[in-house]
Amino acid sequence: MIWRIVTTLSVLAAGSAKAEVLTLDQAVALAVEHNRTLRNTALDLKKAEDRVKATRSRQYPGFNLYALGSQQLQAYDFTLEKGILGTYPGTGPLPDHDVHLKSPLAPTGLMMAKVTQPLTSLIRLRRNIDSLKTSAELSSEQLRADRLKVIRDVKQVYYALQQVDSSLRSVAQTMALYRELQRLTENYVAGAVVLKAELLDVQARVAKTAQTELVLRDQMTGGKEQLNQLLGREISADFEVQPILESAGADLDLQAAREVAVRQRPEVRQAQLRKQQATQDWKAKRAEFIPDIAAEFNNVTLLNYGNFLPVQNSSVGLSLTWEVFDWGRKKHESEEKRRTIDQAGNAEKEAVNAVLVDVGSRYRQLRQSRSQLEVARLVQETAVESLRVTKNKYAVQAVLFRDVLQGQVNLEQSNTDYQQALLTFWNARADFERALGEEQ
Repeated sequence: MIWRIVTTLSVLAAGSAKAEVLTLDQAVALAVEHNRTLRNTALDLKKAEDRVKATRSRQYPGFNLYALGSQQLQAYDFTLEKGILGTYPGTGPLPDHDVHLKSPLAPTGLMMAKVTQPLTSLIRLRRNIDSLKTSAELSSEQLRADRLKVIRDVKQVYYALQQVDSSLRSVAQTMALYRELQRLTENYVAGAVVLKAELLDVQARVAKTAQTELVLRDQMTGGKEQLNQLLGREISADFEVQPILESAGADLDLQAAREVAVRQRPEVRQAQLRKQQATQDWKAKRAEFIPDIAAEFNNVTLLNYGNFLPVQNSSVGLSLTWEVFDWGRKKHESEEKRRTIDQAGNAEKEAVNAVLVDVGSRYRQLRQSRSQLEVARLVQETAVESLRVTKNKYAVQAVLFRDVLQGQVNLEQSNTDYQQALLTFWNARADFERALGEEQ
């Protein structure tokens, strides 16, 4: 018996415990920090920075070592004939007799060490580094673009959850009204004042409202799972949303909004960076006309090749690599890069115009949605007051039952229209903020 009481109290306590209230600002902050898509984009930025650092290291001296251990299959066997090195007064021929030389068939070793410092190729390397730095900046702007998209998605889902939550509150009020009508109608049927058909109508409306509530709760559960996925956490995490807010204050005028968007939108910045990168690639390609000159230090060490070969040889000097004739290949490749600059310039202008058009469209949608919301609010207030008057009249049998039902239908429709207008407004505002390039 005691165990049952404890179990019952535990269930009641669990049911009464409310989930955390997740604000929109908290949801956005969680998404920016934990969203997996954003994390991957951030890793792309790190990879681009690693490519810059890796290419920068090519400016410094390169150290190379080659070692070979082998077993000779054939000996070095040759003869230096008498006088092959010349005949000199007072000395005679060198050598003064035939000298037979032969290396042993034994394990031998060869080591070659090289230190190379690029010189003229530093020009091309540094231009390539500039291009890679621009690629890193492009990755950074892509991260901003993805962040704006995620923020927009979070707001969209959050606003939808707020609408469902508000609809559930309206359904609860509707259910309370129908139950009150059901109680009054049952009394009237018992007193033979109204027909039983009117009671059945009310009962059907109660059942339909309960079914609507079930659908809304399922929508709430699905929306929470979707939002949790955007936030990068377990989809089963429970939370509550704040009540939906009324419309906010005035926004920027269109001209100011467009100026802000051109400064902040990642698409414009990306187009500018692509043009800059195309110019850097063209300069790097032009640098290929310069011969590659490098300072080198070389050391060769021979092990167990015999005494007649030098054991070690070292040298220092300059090396030159130059493709003297390329049949015009470099020239055409350079022209291709130059035309890419022209394309990037056209794309930059197109990106700016696209942003201006987008901001204008979002601005007009926001203005229209605010006007629509004001109309829906007035219609809702009218429906509430009309139903209140009709319900009071029905309580004293001054109006018919169908008049009360029609008033309730009008109120439900006005509530639905208002909630939809409110959701449309906040979505339009979120779209406008994203069009401005604002991260909030």
